[in-house]
Amino acid sequence: MIKVLRRPVESGQYTSIEFTNRLADWGLAGSYGSVGDCWDNAAMESFWATLKKELRHIHGPLEQFTRSELRTILFDYIEVFYNRSRHQQGLGDRTPAETYAASRAA
Repeated sequence: MIKVLRRPVESGQYTSIEFTNRLADWGLAGSYGSVGDCWDNAAMESFWATLKKELRHIHGPLEQFTRSELRTILFDYIEVFYNRSRHQQGLGDRTPAETYAASRAA
């Protein structure tokens, strides 16, 4: 099976049976779930929802910032707060940095 990455322009057409069959004819596998598949991208959707909610809570409306300011805000949130300070239930109430350090020590 050949792996090919392609960003869909119109996502609906890429979940059709016809398109899926064409991929199979060419020996390719799609990198997406089926229509109505709630687990397709659940982890990232949850992350983005949390990120947007927390950034708005901390900084207010994000539309007021320039692209450069948003880049700095996003880096600070992910690298400083999310990875080093924010304890996560799914990681045994540890931060991602603590989890990574523990995996490197093992």
